[in-house]
This record gives sequence, C-alpha cells and structure tokens, in this order.
Amino acid sequence: MNPNQPRRRWLAALPGAGVLAAVGGWAALADAARPAVAPKAAAAPMVCAWPLYQQFLSHFVQGDGRVLDSSTKALQSTSEGQSYGMVFALLANDRVTFDRLWQWSIANLGAGSLQDKLPAWQWGHRADGSWGVMDANPASDADLWFAFALLEAARLWRQPAYAEQARALLALVAKQEVVSLPGFGTMLLPGPQGFVEGNADGPHLWRLNASYLPVPVLRRLASADPAGPWATLATQAGKLVEAVARQGIVPDWPAYRSEQPGSGAFVTDPAKGDVSSYDAIRVYLWAGMTPRRDAAGGVLMKALAPQAQRMAGRAAPPERMHADSGALEGEGPLAFSAALLPFLQAAGAPALAAAQRARAESMLDAAAPAGKSAATYYDTVLGLFGLGFAEGRYRFAPSGQLELEWEKTCRTASARP
Repeated sequence: MNPNQPRRRWLAALPGAGVLAAVGGWAALADAARPAVAPKAAAAPMVCAWPLYQQFLSHFVQGDGRVLDSSTKALQSTSEGQSYGMVFALLANDRVTFDRLWQWSIANLGAGSLQDKLPAWQWGHRADGSWGVMDANPASDADLWFAFALLEAARLWRQPAYAEQARALLALVAKQEVVSLPGFGTMLLPGPQGFVEGNADGPHLWRLNASYLPVPVLRRLASADPAGPWATLATQAGKLVEAVARQGIVPDWPAYRSEQPGSGAFVTDPAKGDVSSYDAIRVYLWAGMTPRRDAAGGVLMKALAPQAQRMAGRAAPPERMHADSGALEGEGPLAFSAALLPFLQAAGAPALAAAQRARAESMLDAAAPAGKSAATYYDTVLGLFGLGFAEGRYRFAPSGQLELEWEKTCRTASARP
C-alpha cells in the first residue's frame, strides 16, 4: 500500500471523464484493453432482497471475481475492495460470489498463493499498458478483513479449508504488520513497508490508521487465534482513538513519535496533517457496530461522543474535519451519512440517525434524482456496511461472530446444507 495515495477518487475529477462517460466510462476501456472475462457475477436469488448489494454486484463486480473501482484512472482493484466484497457476499449468503472474489484475489493479488505471502494492495492498468499488480505492499486492514471473512465463511458454510487459509494470513500479519511502539505497546502498521521513518538508533515516527482496527473483527480473530496479538490490538484500538481524537475528531493518519528509547507520544502527522475524512469516517462506523458491553467499544464511544453532538442541526456530515482546530469543511457524500448510522444509534441519537438514513438511502439507483450517476465504489461499500447494519441484516456478537438475518429468516440457493 502506498501511504501517499489519497483515498478520495472521483471519476468527475479525472481528465476526459465526460468523454469516457459518453462511451461507457472507464469500465468500457478496461473491458476493451483486458482479456475477455465471463459476464458479471450473479448472486443466487435471495428471499431477503438486498437492493444495494445487487447494485454493488451490477456496478463493481466482474464475472471473474474482480471488484473494479472505475472511479480511478488505473481502473484499479484493491485488496480492500476484494475483502469487503467477500464480507458483503457472506452477509448476503452468496457463496458463489464469495468464492469468485477469493479465487481472483489468490490468483492476482497473491500470484497464485496466499499461504506464504500477504495480498498485494493494488492491481490495475499499469503505465506500460499491461494489467497487473501496481503496488505489491499489502494493506493490513484488508488482510484482517480477508481473515475475518474466511473464518466466518468456514463457520457459517461449514468449510474448514477457509479457516486454514485465514490462519495462514494471520500468521503473516502478526509477523510483518504488527509492531511495538515504545511507551505505548502493540500496534498494527498500515502495511509492512513505508509507514516508519527514522534511523535504527535515532528518533522514529510511525504513521498509523485507526480505521484499520475494527474491534469486532479483532475479537473474532482473537477467538480463532488466542495466542496472536488480536485481543491486545482491540484494547489498543480504543487507547489509540482516545489519544488522538481531539474534540471527538480522529485524523485519517495519526502519528507516533519516539525521540528516545522506551518512550514516545502521539503527534499530528507532519506530512498528512490533522485532516479527518475518507479514512477516519470508518472509525465512527466500526465503533457504532461494536457491542456495547465491549470494554474497548466503550472507550471508543466515549472518545468519539462529541461527534454525535456535532451532527445536531446538520443536514449532512462534514466532508473534512480538523482534529487540532475543530474546523469543518464541505458536505460529505451520501456514504458518510450511511457510515454514521450505527454510531449515532449507539450514541443514543435516534432522531439524528433517522435523518442521516433518509439521506443515505438516496444512493440507491432507484432513489437517485434523474440524471445522477450511481454511487462510487467507496460510497457503495460504506453504504452496505452502514445501511446493512441499520436495516438489521447483521450484528456482531461479543465474540466477533456475525449474527445474520438470513440465518433466521432467509435462505438462498447457496445456503449451507
């Protein structure tokens, strides 16, 4: 993963976007340039329909199992997108899509195997015109979500091989992406390379990302691998947010600096600054999903509580916030409203949650105003997480296991025997 690549990627900002839209957009260019693939994936018919998931499949999932982010010039796929897609397929009881996404990830992000390596972060249309890995540095949040999805698929669909694959990933994450910060303790790096500055014997600065530490996911990993660092990381997630969330605002990229052995402190990142936006919005999302009895979840909600108060009287979440000054900028996309739904509910603000839900639901194609394009890839995944939770499609048990609507009331053609 490249720490210098911003998350926000909008098709409208790209040169020539209007011309491309007229001929079918970046996706048409991708299909023309790449070897032919099977038609888009089709989920098994669902008794409990999930329109936004069907929209995700239609707009972003290719028939070979690649999740396409067509808002980027490189028409990229990322380990994040593949892992999120597998989680959504699990929530929808869509094993066919789950397997396609996982097999595509193994073949393309793992060069045929993810038993001995972590998945590359970015795959797409390279500068020389070829298709393939563009950034081989893994992204630890995707690695954790891959492992979580595989563990839950093994349990829900009774397929132990998935759990074996998950444990192989977890061993690599623990070895390559977990470090000890002097004076703070165990922490997850965003990736193995590019997030630590300094000489071996001198001052160090670690660049971190609080949104890479969803507590329910860490609880599930801990139950599968009790000897691993996952339970400790869940506790550390709360402490990290507590340390950096000034006025309830978590920066996208907090930093930790050590000037001398055995001690250190959290600081405003000298390169990234104090901006809270497209990465940090997930911190509020994960906090709201964390079971209320979870000690780390309680720390998170207390640290983030001012954000619920800040939303009073606002039609939309701000697009950018500044942790140091508290300054707010712009109006966030519809997906930010979706991401805040679990948080606002957990914060005891149901009226605020209802207002943001009404706004978020307009990201559905059927609800979008005439002439408006469909939501972007990142909009849609935040919508699936936030709206899916608000609609009761899934919950996390204290153990991190999923409690799913389809287990109780819905079945698909891919349901477990």
